[in-house]
Amino acid sequence: MGRKSGKENKNIYLQSREDMGLTRAEASEALQYISESRLEKIESEKAPAHPEDILAMAEVYHRPDLYNYYCARECPIGRKIVPEVKIKGLSQIVISMLATLNALDREKERLIEITEDEQITEDELMDFARIQAQLEKISLTVEALKLWLNQTIAAGSIDKDKLETARASMK
Repeated sequence: MGRKSGKENKNIYLQSREDMGLTRAEASEALQYISESRLEKIESEKAPAHPEDILAMAEVYHRPDLYNYYCARECPIGRKIVPEVKIKGLSQIVISMLATLNALDREKERLIEITEDEQITEDELMDFARIQAQLEKISLTVEALKLWLNQTIAAGSIDKDKLETARASMK
């Protein structure tokens, strides 16, 4: 098992490697094209990670949440458009989704009123903004569910092939 860093404020990449019990040399070998020195620079924040680095680390470290972390926090484009998804338990995700869907259910008549004329007037703007915020919550909850599922698959708790078979049988 790899030696743990004594560093207190570890970035997510260093923490992910250590959680796998890998030394930097072992991780570099598993990551194939990322050298040990490059990995050290990413982990010590002396060099930024590149998208291909994240793809490899997420796979080797079984951490699909690294995709969202990178896009939401480090990618210049992603920082503008990708919300950071927080890892939650399945029950938290479902409860949050149901609460948001219930709130939207109460708002759907107002949304129809606002949008039926293809214009949003000043007196409709506040209601529309409130409804849009609820829709954003649903979007984040869906992303949290996807992240939970990907984490669960990476951990081996759900068989990806069986899931795909189940999805295909529903079409």
